[in-house]
Amino acid sequence: MSAGEPNVDDLLKRIDELIEIFKILSDDLKEISNSLRSLTGARIAPISPEVVTTTKRLRVIDDIQRVFPQDLAGMLFFEETEEYVLIRPRQYLGSDNFARIASIVRDQLGGEYISAGKESHFRVTRKT
Repeated sequence: MSAGEPNVDDLLKRIDELIEIFKILSDDLKEISNSLRSLTGARIAPISPEVVTTTKRLRVIDDIQRVFPQDLAGMLFFEETEEYVLIRPRQYLGSDNFARIASIVRDQLGGEYISAGKESHFRVTRKT
């Protein structure tokens, strides 16, 4: 990779930043839409929650794996259930790798760590 090319970590960071910006824009648009509806006396019907939920797709293992750097993804086993993607270690992670994985699961994927002895794992909801 030449000095002028961005590395994968930089690109992923930029993507994460753009996702956050889109979330902020979405929230702002919802607020403006609600204000306009209240001004017009709600003559325009809002989109029903059923329509919104049917247009959302479920996350699959590939969606989750792409978030992890390659060195961490290789240490993990991903399993898909009906509601969650479960993430289990393939090997001993050590405290640094565990912290990095936990941070990604929590901050970028909205998931959590389930402490259950030998059955401990991270889980991320498939609903987006």
